[in-house]
Parts: sequence; structure tokens; C-alpha cells
Amino acid sequence: MKAARVLVAADKFKGSLTAVEVAERVTAGLRRVVPGLAVETLPVADGGDGTVAAAVAAGFERREARVTGPLGDPVTAAYALRGSTAVVEMAEASGLQHLPEGVFAPLSATTYGSGELLRAALEAGATTIVFGVGGSATTDGGAGMLAALGARFLDADGTPVGPGGGPLAELAEADLSGLDPRLKDIDLVLASDVDNPLTGPKGAPEVYGRQKGASEEDIAVLDAALTHYASILGPGTARLPGAGAAGGIGYGALVALGARFRPGIEVMLDVLGFAPALARATLVITGEGSLDEQTLHGKAPAGVAAAARAAGIDTVAVCGRLALSREALQQAGIRRAYALADLEPDPAVSMARAGRLLEQVAESIARDHLRG
Repeated sequence: MKAARVLVAADKFKGSLTAVEVAERVTAGLRRVVPGLAVETLPVADGGDGTVAAAVAAGFERREARVTGPLGDPVTAAYALRGSTAVVEMAEASGLQHLPEGVFAPLSATTYGSGELLRAALEAGATTIVFGVGGSATTDGGAGMLAALGARFLDADGTPVGPGGGPLAELAEADLSGLDPRLKDIDLVLASDVDNPLTGPKGAPEVYGRQKGASEEDIAVLDAALTHYASILGPGTARLPGAGAAGGIGYGALVALGARFRPGIEVMLDVLGFAPALARATLVITGEGSLDEQTLHGKAPAGVAAAARAAGIDTVAVCGRLALSREALQQAGIRRAYALADLEPDPAVSMARAGRLLEQVAESIARDHLRG
């Protein structure tokens, strides 16, 4: 019989624990019950915030660059590099975390810094770039990113339009001839957990605009501006799956940079070396802060569980709160889920004590699944 070996492949608990910290706490709890237990940790991410950290934990080198933040101020952004493969996370340059508390700029926030971060990866010698998108403060269709890479977006007077999605309503010409020529020779993978189109009822402004501070009027302005923008870059292209990711930066990457769209967790599992780690495991523990309906649509735990089920290996999950039925969990390939809320029902207290509670949960997992 194969000796027990646990693979901890969980995402972050947003607002309380990073994916690395989740792995550390789960490992500590397991070994408190089964001393000397073989545990392999592989923090995972689905392309959103935390993607670079997961790559660094898997052995990539962390690199930093000074780029333009979503409000135009300089920020320090990280990307990950191993050999000729780079992992670039747009949220590092253009994410909500760069906005002061309570400050939003739905019409003018720019992805210019994301383009600068891609350029930094090119200059570091990357020929394959995994571009993780999510957590953006922006809804500019990737125009800022493309401008940083050499594109020009001009109004009727030949003047560059302003930053953000709102000014794209004045766009008269999109000149992509100046795009960095190195982009033609790389494999750019758009890694996202959403497949929304750019515009319309399921588009970037309508579905995600409110979380970026957009009013109903702003949403209408942005949807019209991005519809106009897409009509100039390419009729019919606004409906591409993934175009609406991260405020439409997916659109810019797909249409102007020739990116190929893949579900973020699939890409990251490949990049992080999940398959060989899975082959060594007898039990997989995955999870994230909230296991809910969104989890089932491309989030990290669902991807981990699906891969483990295909390999015939049981998966259990840890989470802060559980909002899925036992049937839904089983359909996703998760045998059982353990929630911190079962130990501490007060969300604020649970988040504050997440590390210790997670160790207690891991002790329960060890008793239930690892002791004969």
C-alpha cells in the first residue's frame, strides 16, 4: 500500500491568509496529528491576484518593475520569471489594491502599467508569457496596456485620447503599427477565470463595473465607449470569450496582441508543475476563502479537484465559509469540505484567527482521512 502523502494545493483566503500561509497552516495541523507525515505544498492561483506569489512559491524568480498605476502614479509591480517563461499579473500594476480606500476612477483608470509590466518581461528575455488577469481597477479595454506597448489611440484631431475607458468614446483612429515587434515572436497566454465578452449584458462594464466604483450612468458610458472602441479595432471582436476579463484587458490582449485564451487555473496548474506533484499524492487538500457558486466556474479549487478526480485521487477542501451543498461538492470532485465558520461563526473573528482555525481544521482532516 502506498504510504500516505498529502498534496496541499489551495488558493489564498482573501483578506486573511495568502496561499503560502494556507499551505503552512494546513501542514502544521496535519503533522500535529500524524507526526512526520509527508506533505507537499503547491500554492495555486487562477490568474487573479496571488498568481505571481504562487509562481514564486513554485520556484520562479520574483522580479520587480516601477510602472504606472491605475491612477497614473508610479507603483512597484512584481512578475515572476523562470528560464524564458514569465508570469505577469495585471493586478500587480493595475489592480484595485493600488487605489486609496474609498477612491475609484471607473472612467479614467488605466492599464498602462500592465503594458509596462509586459514590456519588462520581454526585456528580461521571456518568450512565453502567462498573463493572469483579474482584480483590476480598470475598464479601458486594454487600451492603456496597448499604448504602453507602442499603440496610438487618436481622436478626430489626431490627439491621443485620455486614459481610461470613458475617453474611448472620442476614438477616431487606432494605430497598432508601433506595437513592440518582439510581441510577434512570443506565446502570450491570457489566463482568466472568466469568459465574459467585452460589452453587453454580460460584458465588463455591466458585470464588473460596480465593484470598481461605476455608477449606472458610468456603466452606460463605458459600455458605449468600449462598443465604439471594438468597432474600430475589429467588427465582431467584442464577443470573444475572455474579452471582458479584467475590465476588457482581455480584449486588448486577444485582438491586438494575438493572445490565446485559457482558463486561468488550467494554465497555472501546468506552469506550477501540478501533474507530477499529483502523481506523488494519496490525498489532495485544496480550498479558498469562500467555497460558493463562483468556485464551480473556473476557480482554483474546482480545477484542482477535477484534475485529482481524473487521476483517481481523493480531494478534500478547506474554506472560510461554505455555501455549496454536499451534492455540488461531490459533482466538483470534492469529497468533503471543512469550513472555519463551523468553528467560529463570527466572520470578523474567523478572519482574524484564520491561521489557528485552519490548523484545527487540518487536525480534523488528519483524523478523518489519514489515521487508519
